Amino acid sequence: MDIYNAKDCVITFNDVAITCLGEDMVTGEKDEDNFETTVGAQGDVAISEVNNTLGTVTLTVLPNCPQKAMLIEACNNGTIAPLWIKNPSIGERFGGTQARVIKAPKSDHGKTVSSREFQFKVFDYIVENI
Repeated sequence: MDIYNAKDCVITFNDVAITCLGEDMVTGEKDEDNFETTVGAQGDVAISEVNNTLGTVTLTVLPNCPQKAMLIEACNNGTIAPLWIKNPSIGERFGGTQARVIKAPKSDHGKTVSSREFQFKVFDYIVENI
């Protein structure tokens, strides 16, 4: 029996491991479907391949994340670098070799400290088994 463990998840951006993850940790999704269909009046179906490889990854870190400054700097500088999320306990890896931070995270300061979300656009997004 395989057992999922969030601690097995390793996230790297520009070959730097990201630590101090927030409760939601990370999500990723391809921006478009792999294909589109067109149905004719008589029910014939045509399939068009969609070659868009864009994906979006949202990374949640705690405010005391040691890599937060590096992520903000990458955002401000327009750094394009590899972003990979790998979890051997479920045999999955997603991300790509070219990713960029979309914008600086929302900042809020209140009674309690809150996580920061970094959104990345991945230009060659892929999900694969490892």
